[in-house]
Amino acid sequence: MAASPAFHEDDSVSTPQTAGVEEPRLSTLSHGGGCGCKIAPGILADMLREMPAMVMPQELLVGTESSDDAAVYRLNDEQALVATTDFFMPIVDDPHDFGAIAATNAISDVYAMGAKPIMALALVGMPISVLSTQTIGKILAGGQSVCARAGIPIAGGHSIDSVEPIYGLVAMGLVHPDHIKTNKAAKPGDYLVLGKPLGVGVYSAALKKHALSHDQYRSMVATTTQLNTPGPDLARLPGVHAITDVTGFGLAGHALEMAKGSGHTVELDWGAVPLLPDAQALVQAGMVTGASGRNWTAYGAEISMGEESPLVQQLLSDPQTSGGLLVSCAGEALNEVLSVFQSHGFSQAACVGRITDQDQSWVRVVNV
Repeated sequence: MAASPAFHEDDSVSTPQTAGVEEPRLSTLSHGGGCGCKIAPGILADMLREMPAMVMPQELLVGTESSDDAAVYRLNDEQALVATTDFFMPIVDDPHDFGAIAATNAISDVYAMGAKPIMALALVGMPISVLSTQTIGKILAGGQSVCARAGIPIAGGHSIDSVEPIYGLVAMGLVHPDHIKTNKAAKPGDYLVLGKPLGVGVYSAALKKHALSHDQYRSMVATTTQLNTPGPDLARLPGVHAITDVTGFGLAGHALEMAKGSGHTVELDWGAVPLLPDAQALVQAGMVTGASGRNWTAYGAEISMGEESPLVQQLLSDPQTSGGLLVSCAGEALNEVLSVFQSHGFSQAACVGRITDQDQSWVRVVNV
């Protein structure tokens, strides 16, 4: 993969298309990159509260009634269609990497429901007076490369001329109705397994401030372009009760959705949570996103920690772009769940907590 323009000494790069006119770094064109540009949880809840109620068809198995990763529509007794969409502004400066990260993130929601992806549609918004067709082409190629790895075509899409660069996918998949996994069926006594390390938002903040090394950048791209392929295999395990993926609301936010959906408390063991290399050091150096603070403002009152720790708080609320699967499973299925992750190349997958009977807090953090 080509080296990122983020490591150039200036803030721009030249392309053959622009014949000497320098293009800006992609990340300078976005006010918030990756899943960090999501609308804050509290504001989103207020917006959705104003939506009028709709009559849903019986075939719609998962819709807007929960905070799930995708919609699910039953086609027949053997098949259900999973449909989702995700798009955002650049989190990195390399156009191919940006496209690849955005596509991986969009397809993740299909895997999180236990489905196998079948096709995608591209969503493209680009400032065509600012970016060359070569740069935009590299973004599209990055997305296409990920879809090729997922074994699906980009079968169409839509494009507009926009002020900020935007790229993402509508992603669709198929799953047996009996194997659908939502984020709301966790049971007391379950263990929680997280598939990827935290720290993507921290790394993206460091990248914008020219404080991310080449090796750290490669770690960031490696985790954000790793497809969450264990999803369908995990969904077929009888001992797996709930699955979601950790994205823009951070581990705490998505654990909170799982807790409220199930009506039980999520206990997170901070000492077991995997982190990207140097994530803690970067937080201590001030490399945090604005989205992390907005997340904590929205839900921090519902998270309890035995000991106050700004560092842990910032990593718990750190927005994860293309983050890992969060799986709630019975104790007897734990080793098999970890084995599935390992067989798909997720070497840092770890048991990070458990589900308990509901108590005073929806999410409780221990071993801080």
